[in-house]
Amino acid sequence: MTATAAEENGLAPRTGHARRWLILGVICLAQLTVLLDNTVLNVAIPSLTADLHASTADVQWMINAYALVQAGLVLTAGSSADRYGRKKMLVTGLALFGIGSLAAGLAQSSGQLIAARAGMGVGGALLMTTTLAVVVQIFDDTERVKAIGIWSTVNSLGFAAGPLIGGAMLNHFWWGAIFLINIPVAVIGLVAVLRLVPETKNPSGDRPDLVGALLSTVGMTAVVYAIISGPEHGWGSGPVLLTAFAGVAVLTGFVLWELHVPHPMLDMHFFRNQRFTGAVAGTILVAFGMTGSLFLLTQHLQFVLGYEPLEAGLRTAPLALTVVALNLTGLGARLVVRMGTPVVIATGMSLLAAGLGAIALLGGRDYGGMLLGLVVMGAGVALAMPAMANAIMSAIPPEKAGVGAGVNGTLAEFGNGLGVAVLGAVLNSRFAALVPGAVGAASLPAALATADGAADRERITDAFASGLGTSQLVGAAAVLAGGLLAAFLLRRAERAEKS
Repeated sequence: MTATAAEENGLAPRTGHARRWLILGVICLAQLTVLLDNTVLNVAIPSLTADLHASTADVQWMINAYALVQAGLVLTAGSSADRYGRKKMLVTGLALFGIGSLAAGLAQSSGQLIAARAGMGVGGALLMTTTLAVVVQIFDDTERVKAIGIWSTVNSLGFAAGPLIGGAMLNHFWWGAIFLINIPVAVIGLVAVLRLVPETKNPSGDRPDLVGALLSTVGMTAVVYAIISGPEHGWGSGPVLLTAFAGVAVLTGFVLWELHVPHPMLDMHFFRNQRFTGAVAGTILVAFGMTGSLFLLTQHLQFVLGYEPLEAGLRTAPLALTVVALNLTGLGARLVVRMGTPVVIATGMSLLAAGLGAIALLGGRDYGGMLLGLVVMGAGVALAMPAMANAIMSAIPPEKAGVGAGVNGTLAEFGNGLGVAVLGAVLNSRFAALVPGAVGAASLPAALATADGAADRERITDAFASGLGTSQLVGAAAVLAGGLLAAFLLRRAERAEKS
């Protein structure tokens, strides 16, 4: 096969692309913009509650519409990128993301903003899958772990820095500005991608599985809807149970469809590889813990501790700074080589769980305890995320790099949606139990407004803080269990490969 043919089929040259580091910088800029929008809305919750009269469910859907559309489309976007060209999909994704950001910034109601966020998710899906696929194609084996580590650093930075950037914007502008700022970044990214990024594709790759994309999106949305609606309608109510059953049924149909369709969106045979399955479990739960925690933390800082949006964003920054500092030193990549992927993932997710526990137990009224938890969480994310991304990609054939990147992106986005839905539901249920008649985080200002004196206000605030602490502990338990399971499966896979 000639060099040109190898590149056309998506196979990286043995020494890597000549401009690989510059290209990495360009695609990381695009990736950062997409990831910021997973958490940038967190500090705007009080503004959205006041300006758009958004309820708890509205706020959760503003966040989850973006995550769920990405999760449902990322795998199909990955196979499309492999078949039709990764550069084409990157350009298309940037354009759609910019248009969606404009619509979100100009939204006049909760429904309009939720719809615009769903549209942004379509562009985000194309970007999420294509950036990692390009990284895999342009770097050889000797540099790929380091490159994925940088990519993962940007991943984590995007999630963790969202509240900081959102707070800075809200300190000077109205909430729509947090979306409009995406537009110049998308334009810069478009120009840079068109000039620098090479086109790679696998023309004989699988056709996009549109039915699978529809089934997965509908199924995940129904399950998340049931989780979000549970505290308001009752976990045993007909609408919640019916929606949950429908979601599980549609997801079961998705699995059956993928097992029999000639070109599946997600090849279920990947799950026979224990390395892949272990990394999948870890990826979902790291996203679950980190995104759910930030969703709760920004409300705690503003509603309970009384900080302004910028002050709240600054106080979540230690998480991002810790992730960036550790990943830029290459610590995670070195530890993977020295200690092995299972040990690094178990250590990282144990630290993430410990950080969540510290926030729950020590950060209720004291930022010092919260600061400790954020730093420990950052250390855990910095170790676990690159190791899991590399484990997923190494378990999938190189010619299916787009699909592999799509799997990683889908699981991360589904974990984001679950984190906001599940931990938010725990908070809402606990708060409603302690303050009868109050359902959800967004009802805290209303509950405080009807309080009868200072003692009643203190009781309501303490109930909200208790709900936040309980939610963080639930997240910590889930992350720890997922880390141990992932490490166990990866260790078994390595032993099987050696034998």
